[in-house]
Amino acid sequence: MTTDAFTEETELNEETFIGYRRSDGRLGTRNRVLVLPSVICSHLVAEEVAARADRAVVAPHDHGCAQLGADNDQTKETFLGVGSNPNIAGTVVVGLGCEHVQSDSVAAALSSRNLPVREIAIQDAGGTEPCIKQGIEAVSDLGEHIEAATRTRSSLGDLTVGIVSSDLGESTMREADPLVGEFARAVIKAGGRVIVAGNERFTAHPKETCAAADGDTTLDVEAFLQRHQNLPARATRVYSKARECDFKDCTRFCGSLPIREIVSYGEVATHDQGLAIVDAPSRFEEAATGLAAAGAQIVLHVTGEGIPTGHPIVPVLKVSANEDTLAALPDDIDIDASAITSTDLAERVLTVANGEKTCSERHGITEFAITRVGPSM
Repeated sequence: MTTDAFTEETELNEETFIGYRRSDGRLGTRNRVLVLPSVICSHLVAEEVAARADRAVVAPHDHGCAQLGADNDQTKETFLGVGSNPNIAGTVVVGLGCEHVQSDSVAAALSSRNLPVREIAIQDAGGTEPCIKQGIEAVSDLGEHIEAATRTRSSLGDLTVGIVSSDLGESTMREADPLVGEFARAVIKAGGRVIVAGNERFTAHPKETCAAADGDTTLDVEAFLQRHQNLPARATRVYSKARECDFKDCTRFCGSLPIREIVSYGEVATHDQGLAIVDAPSRFEEAATGLAAAGAQIVLHVTGEGIPTGHPIVPVLKVSANEDTLAALPDDIDIDASAITSTDLAERVLTVANGEKTCSERHGITEFAITRVGPSM
């Protein structure tokens, strides 16, 4: 099977989709090779490789060089997380040769996870064009892992759904977040996982967040809140608004579900069912990368402002209830939250999981960013 279209004769219904089963059991909703620059200096070569190669996506970024301590470690961990995402059949790591986050180190770490990987470096290849040629060949080599994916009938309970709500506007809090929260409960009731980003909403309400933890997660939640106690919020507007709102009102996208796990940024979620918080800000591009690294196969982005971009690793469904945004961006918003039920939303998610392109996928617009811990040199 060489494309996202399922061509065998089979009847789908609104409760199933056909996913890509990896040899290690992971289930993807997309089937692509990731071309991953290990440093900002190699992102143009990585983009050219992906542009010239079949069935490849690229994750350009401005990290991997002159980063210090925790930021350097977090960048590498995020690379490993996105390379582990079930939507990715294999990864080509593209380096320069003198960066802090070395491409061969990233490739070795992915290989240690038994993930298909190839590594190339511009300096080792002898320059830009030879490296691009090697990259195209590497993508082709990893094509066997695209072909090896088994098409598997799957359901809502097989999904790990990522959610980020990037504002606290009136329409978001009144209609869009509650709709997504109802859907989150349905996913978990079916046996699936929900992972949410937007740490500002939780750090603004430490007592209520602690109360929302299940018994096994209390200490992790307390450590998460303590970690942010003296740190400035990455999305200051969301944090300020969250402090003005009740905890319940600003976390309706979680569906009032107990917190089963706190996932550090860049790491892979390990809970088997239920809700986890990824320690990521509400900024869409940083949140989506954290959710993809955690293992989300699909992401819901609640936006009153209509941020149109998607993500290279996961299909992103844009959800809005803002009348002005819906009128201004009809081809960029996937879901009108004021016009559907959570059952309708579930059906649409399964349709996208089955291969239907989201608005951002149709436009070919993606953005990849990694949140920072501290300053870079």
